[in-house]
Amino acid sequence: MSATGGRRGTMLALVKAAPGPGLELREVPVPEIGINDVLIRVRKTGICGTDLHIEAWDPWAARTVRPPLIAGHEFVGEIVEVGSNVTDFRPGDLVSGEGHVVCGRCRHCLAGRRHLCAHTIGLGVGRDGAFAEYVALPMTNVWHHWPGIDEDVAAIFDPFGNAVHTALAFPVLGEDVLVTGAGPIGLMATAVVRHAGARFVVVSEPNPYRRAIAARMGADVVVDPRERDLRDVQRELGMVEGFDVVLEMSGNPDAFRTALANMAHGAGMAILGIPTQELSIDLSEVIFKMLTLKGIYGREMYETWYKMTVMLQSGLDIRPAITHRFHARDYAAAFAVARSGESGKVIMDWTDR
Repeated sequence: MSATGGRRGTMLALVKAAPGPGLELREVPVPEIGINDVLIRVRKTGICGTDLHIEAWDPWAARTVRPPLIAGHEFVGEIVEVGSNVTDFRPGDLVSGEGHVVCGRCRHCLAGRRHLCAHTIGLGVGRDGAFAEYVALPMTNVWHHWPGIDEDVAAIFDPFGNAVHTALAFPVLGEDVLVTGAGPIGLMATAVVRHAGARFVVVSEPNPYRRAIAARMGADVVVDPRERDLRDVQRELGMVEGFDVVLEMSGNPDAFRTALANMAHGAGMAILGIPTQELSIDLSEVIFKMLTLKGIYGREMYETWYKMTVMLQSGLDIRPAITHRFHARDYAAAFAVARSGESGKVIMDWTDR
């Protein structure tokens, strides 16, 4: 089924054209689709930290990305064409996409643990992405939204999924939760643990702009770690021992070690933040306090997506984490704001040339 009349033509896309800093908005061919794929007309996209790495062409990007490449993996859009094998989606459906394209044949994929696939290819990293007027994806990577969903929220389902996967890695009902790092994902995770019934939610973040948003997202206490000790916060809240659950979102070695020192016996730490340097810890603290440290990458396919949907439908509000909106033509300004730290989630609109 096609809504493009069989004509491919060209589209605007934000491209990493060659190795080096910067991105270019240029005309490129509309992607072809296979029999198991869908073609999506992109409406809105979110800027991720990964996109900032690619735009800046830092060492990770230089090792990982092979230009030319269309960047971007957070999006919402409307299906315009489906492959001949596709029966569950139709032109006109409002959808987002899981950004990890897996092999489907390895041990983990066959067991339904697709988020553990060692052969994952990232949308906008290893294959052309969503910073474009159209994006192509396998039908198994497409998530159908319900009527009336806020499109800005739908555009950030990918990072929202990271937040949910991290926040619910350990039971949080009635527990005391520490969130270290209030970037956009940390902010959304704050709202998730509040919605899921945490007793106290404490957010540690040096950036005052983001601390203010964290308070709006449901944090009981927001802390500048340079100015206030977490043990003082525990005393203020009447906590007996330490935090039951830590969500490590910063990748900062000092934040990690401080959080570790403030965990209760038997507590769990879900680790999403990626350190930029080697991080050493006192392993005896993990052993004697019987702590559990769990690495988090991406989302569980598709249990996390289901949880995201039902939490939003039951009243969870992550919209305060979205702070800036730009047209895709103004991508340079959008990237500058996203990089500044004086922002939450930044959205780009692709609906009008």
